[in-house]
Amino acid sequence: MDLYLLRHGLAVEAGTPGHSTDAERPLTKEGVAKMKEIAEAMEELGCRFDLIISSPYTRARQTAEIVARKLNASKHLDFSDALAPHASARELINLLEDRKPKPDSALLVGHEPNLSRLISLLVSGDQHLNVVLKKGGLARLSISSLKHGRCAELEWLVPPKVLRRNQ
Repeated sequence: MDLYLLRHGLAVEAGTPGHSTDAERPLTKEGVAKMKEIAEAMEELGCRFDLIISSPYTRARQTAEIVARKLNASKHLDFSDALAPHASARELINLLEDRKPKPDSALLVGHEPNLSRLISLLVSGDQHLNVVLKKGGLARLSISSLKHGRCAELEWLVPPKVLRRNQ
């Protein structure tokens, strides 16, 4: 399986009036514009997904919807608390393992530090590898058999500036 991990785009700051909870914080106008550029770059890279799972938090949901629309993958889009900030890597791995049929290529859209910890766990076997996924950053892992622990190779990790560079 090719597993892609995308951190949500730029969101309004915590405590912004009109957004009383962390889960309600939307992307900023700049965040939306930059995510559209990143989705364009993903299309140019040939990214295709059998499955897109996003955190239900507004900023991640909006990020996933932008990418899904650009890649004509809206019918493959789902949302899960297993990608919310409080979730564990084990919850997410179980969600993917239980998925029928198994996807060949999946995109997970979520938050930090969860996504970096997941990359670390799947690549090194523990969550202490120093990996940083910036807002709008994208990573690709190659996995032959998904499990909780070392099972993946990090193919690439691209910061958002590089994805938007030619836009």
